[in-house]
Amino acid sequence: MGKTMIGTAGWNVPAQHVAAFPSEGSHLERYSQRFSAVEINSSFYRPHRPGTYERWAATVPADFRFAVKMPKEITHTRRLAQVAEPLTRFLGEAGALGEKLGPILVQLPPSLAFKADLAGFFLDLRARFDGDIVCEPRHRSWFTDEVDQMLAEFRIARVAADPAVVPRAGEPGGWPGLRYYRLHGSPRMYYSAYPREVLDTLARRLAGDAGRAWCIFDNTAEGAATHDAMALADILLRAD
Repeated sequence: MGKTMIGTAGWNVPAQHVAAFPSEGSHLERYSQRFSAVEINSSFYRPHRPGTYERWAATVPADFRFAVKMPKEITHTRRLAQVAEPLTRFLGEAGALGEKLGPILVQLPPSLAFKADLAGFFLDLRARFDGDIVCEPRHRSWFTDEVDQMLAEFRIARVAADPAVVPRAGEPGGWPGLRYYRLHGSPRMYYSAYPREVLDTLARRLAGDAGRAWCIFDNTAEGAATHDAMALADILLRAD
């Protein structure tokens, strides 16, 4: 099995799980001793200075990685059009993570249908950034062989999301060199914990994936993400 990176959206340490983490250090320092990866979602709402990213990178172990969510100004406000300036700014900021920068996450609004001219955005993004990119579309028109082929040509992985807007959305797509699972909680998004049998099934899928895989739990509202990420990591560790 390739390297599997497991973590949550954000590095908060919920009160009910404090005992599972070291007692000293910042939340990020403590979090990074338990997990191998994190997804920065705050970048979606507001910019962070390069110095902030540099500080975060200096806080974590050498093999820890950050996924960074692209700003909503690019994805939701401008809807991938005329984004040269904010895209340049964002990539410059996130690039301060250096070698600890993992995938850039491009989450699209549910109302954004696929159109062929959107390929221009991904072409420009790939020209500017040579690292990993993952895309989470949420309109059903994106889940076709045509779109998966386009993403694969740009070396962009399509997120496997739960809940899935269509069955295909729950499976990884696009570029096969990276699998990125993003689990929002089901049946109640952002709240529901996943049953053990779901985590067991997910562990088997991750173990069967060729190459690299990420699994991020976004059911953070009441701390379920931390529990589920720890449980999944333990299942995979015992399976080795």
